[in-house]
Amino acid sequence: MSSQATVLFDAPGPKARRRNLIVGVVGVGLLIGALAWILYRFDQTGQFSRRKWEVFEYTRVQNMIVDGLWATLKAFALAVVGSLILGALLAAGRLSEHRAVRWASTAFVTFFRAMPLLILIFFLYLAPANLDHWPGFLEFINDDPLWPLVIGLTIYNGTVQAETMRAGILALPKGQSEAAYAIGMRKTQVMASILVPQGIRAMLPSIISQMVVTLKDTSLGFMITYPELLYVAKLLGSNQDFEFPFIPVAIVIGSVYIVICMLLSFLAVWVERKLSRGRKGRPPQIDAPVGGTITPKPDAHLEVSV
Repeated sequence: MSSQATVLFDAPGPKARRRNLIVGVVGVGLLIGALAWILYRFDQTGQFSRRKWEVFEYTRVQNMIVDGLWATLKAFALAVVGSLILGALLAAGRLSEHRAVRWASTAFVTFFRAMPLLILIFFLYLAPANLDHWPGFLEFINDDPLWPLVIGLTIYNGTVQAETMRAGILALPKGQSEAAYAIGMRKTQVMASILVPQGIRAMLPSIISQMVVTLKDTSLGFMITYPELLYVAKLLGSNQDFEFPFIPVAIVIGSVYIVICMLLSFLAVWVERKLSRGRKGRPPQIDAPVGGTITPKPDAHLEVSV
């Protein structure tokens, strides 16, 4: 076995390295070829003609894109805050010692995780109009498509966040909670003071990754006429005056989504590195005279002798 081998992986030999190099070069070549073919087809169909891209030169169009971005970020921010609060409540419910609370939370999480998000959003958008026997109830949902989108995203992503939080807490060693109970702490104190602060280290990267999913799911607001980025893209792409610039609009709007999602992904990576660095800690620094020795005492104090 090679000296570079690990327990689970043997370092490849000369033939394997040569084969991997060939496969990598061929794969990159195929990818470049496919991209070149796509660009060629776009050019042949006039997708790069100046007329199709002139739509972005107008201030009104630029303002529409900015407004769509703001609408997307607003729905995203509201859904993230709501899903984190709901997720924390559901996670606490699933970890509760009361059977009724635990069963109700489990049923809620199981049902809404299984329901397609688009169906949930459509239901929240269409159902309030048929609730005439409850005058005034849920009128705010009827008046603005923002709220069916936000509530649907909150419920669905809240159930996912709940499972993430519950798994993060259950991953901790049981000895910590048992020691806390042994000294007389209540379960609320154990959760708030011991389990949650430690579990948040494992939860946070996954929570931020789910936020990326929430951001992309805001595009479903297009189906209920919420004026987010995808809705704006549909309006711009169907503009007959600019020869229906669907491809240019898709490239620009898709790039905006990609940039925002990449920023959130970088945030998740940064948080994970920060937390892993914090777990290592720093050794205490003790200054001792030259030629001296440090003698530990049973009472945890240090004595320097020369």
